[in-house]
Formats: sequence, structure tokens, C-alpha cells
Amino acid sequence: MALYLDALGAEFALWKDLCGRLPIVNTLYLGGGTPTVLPPHLWERLIGLLDGALDFEPCLEVTVEANPGSLSPDHLRIFKEWRINRLSVGVQSFDDHDLSWLARPYNRHQAIEAVERSVSAGFAVSVDLLFGLYGQTLRKWHESVALTLALGVSHLSTYQLTLEPGTPWGSSQPEGLPDGYPFYRWAQWYLEKKGFMQYEIASFSLPGKWCRHNLAYWHGGNVLGLGAGAWSYLEGLRFGNINSYSRYMESIAEGALPVAFWERLDSEKRAREAAVLALRTHWGISIESFIRKYGLSYTKKILDSMDNFPEECLVVERGRIALSKKGRRVANALWADII
Repeated sequence: MALYLDALGAEFALWKDLCGRLPIVNTLYLGGGTPTVLPPHLWERLIGLLDGALDFEPCLEVTVEANPGSLSPDHLRIFKEWRINRLSVGVQSFDDHDLSWLARPYNRHQAIEAVERSVSAGFAVSVDLLFGLYGQTLRKWHESVALTLALGVSHLSTYQLTLEPGTPWGSSQPEGLPDGYPFYRWAQWYLEKKGFMQYEIASFSLPGKWCRHNLAYWHGGNVLGLGAGAWSYLEGLRFGNINSYSRYMESIAEGALPVAFWERLDSEKRAREAAVLALRTHWGISIESFIRKYGLSYTKKILDSMDNFPEECLVVERGRIALSKKGRRVANALWADII
């Protein structure tokens, strides 16, 4: 872990040498893995590295992903003493059967304790929950969602179980997985009733408590990713770092940015991706703003490709076009026509 932090510090230095200075940061996200496996003394070192490399805006949002099995009181103390103001806790489920089936390294009691401690410490807390699990019923799903809200969480992200290629389940799918549609539809109904706004396809929050960093992705903002496997987007240029830790550190040791893949989006592809990302959000596409940024021709092409969308899947008002609640439930099928 200490060697990895050395490499991360060196990657910051390489970017500074290339750019002269790094941009002023208004959101910082520490995640894409499980940062809470870092012991507290290495967290103090990481914080020193970040303070030395970055300039922060006063209204900074800093989010850390946390695992209930590795989040300790010392982590919370260090986070609170620094700039961190938001925790995203990867609970996945508050049901012991679900957690065992997912092979998560904690139980229901530990998950509850992690969320309670985070809320009590004064952080804005988000919880991730999975649906479509083996043996999961709507009643069990309701219990996990209701408990999340009872613990004082202000943000909830819901995801259907995805079986990735190259994993044991990806090549041999378990039988008996439930259809995810009713779980997602129920979450939309229940969370709205509890005062939560669905501000993005998978994300629900109390008013004003949405994750600003995630909105940067959906609004096409510039994001610089550092570390193994990190992805970046800078004015139409998308690139990703080497996934392998060892090869990442070898590249850094050779004084080379560890970029494994890059592509520059042409104007039309950039506009189409921007439209899909905007449609992920509650606010959708502002037609006037979209024309200013991407031009009338591409805007018209995109709107024409949406002509076949069922009327009940769209909300069109005050110069904006967005997906309705029903539209969000079938979004993948809809925006395939745009891409």
C-alpha cells in the first residue's frame, strides 16, 4: 500500500510537469475500490499527498467510498478532521442471507453500525443497495430500503445485480434470479413517498443532497482520474489508466503517464453521449443550452431520433426534455436509438 501511494504521488507530479499546475478542484472522489482498507496512518499520508498536490475551492465536496467491514472509528475521526464531508457506504443489503450469498465480508449488524457511526459523525451519507439477488423478495427489498432511511441516510443508490464477463457468475449464471423491474419500480414509488427525489437513473436523495461529483459525469464536466484503473474526461478526450497495479507502478517508475487507452470523440459522438448522460438526470436536456454547446444540426438529429419514444416515457416542459418515471425504467432501450 505504501508503494502504491508513492506511485500515486509520482503521478500527480507527472501531471504537474505536463500542465504546469493542476486545476482547482471543486469535487474530489476517493473510490472506485475500497479506500477504507488503507490503515489510518496511510490515510494521513494520503491526505498530506492530496493537500500538497491540489488546490481546493472553498465549497469543496469530498466523498470517500467505504466498506462496512473495514470502516473504523479512526477512519471517521481522520475524515472529519480533514476535508471529507460525504461518505458512500457500499452496504448492498441489510439482509444476512443476501450478504452471505454475495460473499460480503461483514454482516447486517456491522452494516448498520457503519452507517449509524457515519451519520452520527455528521457526514452526508449515501448507501448503495442491490436488487435482483438470488432469493430476494419485494418484502426483503422493502426492509433494506426502509432501514436505510430509518438510519438517517440522505442519499441512496440502487443497482440491479450485474454479472460481469470473466467472473465466476458471469460465465455460469446462477438460476432463479428475480426480475429486477418490480424492485426498481417499487423503489421509485416508495422513495418519492418518503420525500426522496430521483435525480438520476440509479440515485435518489433528499432535496439538495445529491452527489455533486456524480453530477459532473452526467453533465459532461471535466474529470481527472488518478491511480490504477482511473478514467478521465477532458473536453472530448477520454482516457483510462492501466488496470494492473504492478504495471501501473512500472509505468510511473519509468516516468510515463500510465495511460492504457484513449479516444477523442468527434463532435457528433460527443453530442449524442451528452444527450444520453443528460437524460440520466431528472433535469434532462435543456434544448437551448444544448444548441449553444453542440449546434443546431446535431441537436435536431438527436431530437429526431427520439421521435419514436412512447409519449408516456417523456416529460417535455419549459424548453426541456427528460425521461418520465416510466421512461427511466426502460431507459437502456430508449437511448440505444440516440447512440
